[in-house]
Amino acid sequence: MRLKGFVLAGVMALAAIAGSMSHAMAGKLENIKDRGVIRVGVSLGGEPIGFRDAENNPAGYDVDLAKRLAEKLGVKIEYTDVSGDARVSMLLSDQLDAVIGNLSATLERAKSIDFTIPYNRAGLRVVVQKDSGIKSLDDLAGHKIVVGRGSTGESFIKRRVPDAEMVYTDNFAPDGVLLLKQRRVDAGIEDSSLVDYLAAQEDNLVTMKGLFSNDPIAIGVRKGDPEFLRWMDMFVSDYISSGDYETSYKKWWGEDANPPTLNPLW
Repeated sequence: MRLKGFVLAGVMALAAIAGSMSHAMAGKLENIKDRGVIRVGVSLGGEPIGFRDAENNPAGYDVDLAKRLAEKLGVKIEYTDVSGDARVSMLLSDQLDAVIGNLSATLERAKSIDFTIPYNRAGLRVVVQKDSGIKSLDDLAGHKIVVGRGSTGESFIKRRVPDAEMVYTDNFAPDGVLLLKQRRVDAGIEDSSLVDYLAAQEDNLVTMKGLFSNDPIAIGVRKGDPEFLRWMDMFVSDYISSGDYETSYKKWWGEDANPPTLNPLW
């Protein structure tokens, strides 16, 4: 009887270990489905990418994509407003399942996290005070330019215009936008998708000609789960090939907008 007891205890212990290992080995996709919620980081810093509407609800191009993702998974969505370095750090700490937050897919970031195929493309563009006399990058030397901390715009200005006086913000919109509207800075640099929209709304601002990059904007996920990344790639591929990408782009940038060409292959 005593031996049977030991055997039974051993079997129960092995079953518990197996169950624990099975739970630990479950992929992100299964975890999200079991939880019934996907935790998505979005940047609610400015129209049309992401912002809060009159009822204080998340809205914008990226938010629409996040909603589509939750619908395809058949789960609810939990938004977290993130920007700058927090977009990566919160993925690494597993506080988020995915980031759909105007995140440029760069080689440096790819050392830490994985990216899907691009769901948008944007180039860095400089916006300046209309009467500032700034016509080129060289003209920015000695002038105040607002940049998002940890952004590709910050890296670009450090490299190309080291004599510019950078004014840092954790959220280009609304903080950087407000600095520009109040004329407390001479210029700003951000994705063309945001800057073009801003200049169209403000009479005192104008964009500098030309794009200074052509960045893929992708969904960021934690490394270590290729099956989840593969599913997310298929999700973005379907978003593009179904026509939803073009429809959503024109919803936020206008019917006359020309959505950047994207490759739906994964």
